[in-house]
Amino acid sequence: MESELKDLTPKSSEPFPSDDDGSTKGDRPLLKPDSTTAAATAANSNTISQPNLEELEKKYAAYVRNDVYGVMGRGELPWMEKVLLGMALVTIVPLRVMAATTILVAYYLVCKVCTVCLVPNREDEQEDYAHMGGWRREVIVQVGRFLSRAMLFVLGFYWIDESYRNPFVDEKSNAETECKDQSEEPERPGAIVSNHVSYLDILYHMSSSFPSFVAKRSVAKLPLVGLISKCLGCVYVQRESKSSDFKGVSGVVNERVQEAHQNKLAPMMMLFPEGTTTNGDFLLPFKTGAFLSKTPVLPVILRYPYQRFSPAWDSISGVRHVIFLLCQFVNHIEVKRLPVYYPSQQEKDDPRLYADNVRRLMAREGNLTLSNIGLAEKRVYHAALNGLFVQQ
Repeated sequence: MESELKDLTPKSSEPFPSDDDGSTKGDRPLLKPDSTTAAATAANSNTISQPNLEELEKKYAAYVRNDVYGVMGRGELPWMEKVLLGMALVTIVPLRVMAATTILVAYYLVCKVCTVCLVPNREDEQEDYAHMGGWRREVIVQVGRFLSRAMLFVLGFYWIDESYRNPFVDEKSNAETECKDQSEEPERPGAIVSNHVSYLDILYHMSSSFPSFVAKRSVAKLPLVGLISKCLGCVYVQRESKSSDFKGVSGVVNERVQEAHQNKLAPMMMLFPEGTTTNGDFLLPFKTGAFLSKTPVLPVILRYPYQRFSPAWDSISGVRHVIFLLCQFVNHIEVKRLPVYYPSQQEKDDPRLYADNVRRLMAREGNLTLSNIGLAEKRVYHAALNGLFVQQ
């Protein structure tokens, strides 16, 4: 499931020119350099030199892989790593594939049983079962959380190191907290905001709080996963289009965030405001979609410590990433949950300020480096890397 979230504001703030059809150049598929880029690369040189590669990695540091598998997971491996990969491919990988498939099918069947004879909630071209009540919803949530954790275990995440930040953000937040009536029940956040490192982020958040995500519209039509996404209450977007439907999705997300803030029984929204994945050491500029509703948010920081293979999904293909991940005997994840962030009136009036302040807080608490690049630059970097390996 692709969970990259584009800016949900009607007006894009990205300084990249649009094509005549209204789509930006950043809308091109990942890992597929367009003909213009390929022609320019071929015209400039027959091969990309090492100095040029170093320049690329310096410019696009947020997407550079630093593990032993190298650029795009295609680096020259030490002989010991090759031996470990070979052993894993004939031992734990088949077992993990069978276990993961069993978990996926089992949860699909649970969702199928719980939604039988039910009509999904349809509104603004969205379709979901997340608003059902009673035992059906309870079974879907509890079984979903358990099986998501089981899936992480199958993938080698045997332990999850979770920490909780003491309830203070800065002097502003302290002052606001002191002004609150102590007898007043704390406000429920309308959304969880998290840095985005890998598709594994989704599994963790499902096991932790089982929120709703933003996903491509095509996800709803996938076998098995499609029904599961509807039970999660995913908000579907058409990433290749910026039509009036885009504004409709923005409205749906804001309504869902407001609903989660006001109703404890409503599914909480999970948003990745960076809009794409990084290598886990950087924090990209935040889109404002998660902050337009003016409700409190719950910041969560994810890290994936590693020794050999990095679980970050940055500049490596999906198939290669899954294979290498399955070959790792042990994988690690660290989670830092910050206190609920209550926006000031100034932040409510200025979503950009709200987003920037939450981003700086997360960068400070998570020891992450702030980066000013985004999804468009990621695609440029991927196109350049593809040109490198095609020409070699």
